[in-house]
Amino acid sequence: MPGKRLSLQLHKHRSEHWVVVKGKACVEVDGEQMCLGGGESTYISAGVKYRLFNPGEGVLEIIEVQLGEYVGEDDIERFDDEYGRV
Repeated sequence: MPGKRLSLQLHKHRSEHWVVVKGKACVEVDGEQMCLGGGESTYISAGVKYRLFNPGEGVLEIIEVQLGEYVGEDDIERFDDEYGRV
């Protein structure tokens, strides 16, 4: 959703590779921020704190590939979450 962001989080057992299909994605990885446009991608290693957000007014579409021995949802450790899931 425009203007929204994921929680600051990490995964212990999986890494993630994101490819932006549509829109603009800004990604915070270990405290550093980068912005990606259509066709650009980033890789998030297991054990690294990250956050994804949509700075634009339009829809952000990404493809997320999860890599690892375990990809269950209980592998998310949240540090800051505007939806109260910490």
